[in-house]
Amino acid sequence: MVYFIIIAAVILLDRVVKWAVSTNMEVGETIPLIENVFHITYVQNQGAAFSLMEGKTVILLVLPAVVMTAGIILLVIKRRTWHPMLCTGIAFVCAGGVGNFVDRALSGYVVDMFDFRVFPVFNVADIFVCAGCGAILFYVMVMDGRKGKRQN
Repeated sequence: MVYFIIIAAVILLDRVVKWAVSTNMEVGETIPLIENVFHITYVQNQGAAFSLMEGKTVILLVLPAVVMTAGIILLVIKRRTWHPMLCTGIAFVCAGGVGNFVDRALSGYVVDMFDFRVFPVFNVADIFVCAGCGAILFYVMVMDGRKGKRQN
């Protein structure tokens, strides 16, 4: 149950931040929080990460929907037997995926706002997708790897 609460909380946080930016800023407007280091910049991204696959809306809707569905099914089935770090990583990826999926499905673009000036602008959902992938990789490469070495 906790993983579904995480998913709901992340989706809510993502939606609130995107709503605040899109209703209070013009596209392209930037607000420096730390001049030339960190800005809030309203961007409408019609592609995937780094604006890749711009204009490929069907692929950008279908592929994430399949991945998120698989992730949620895995959480339902395996949440009691899989390690909490692995399940949290899956929950983070699903939550971020849903956040960006909702934008893309409703508007045809994803609202991005966090701008470190040396990196593409991103959003809350992107943070959780990356953190979730990091948690999954850490689990698989470090935690699960140790378990395998102990069994040999």
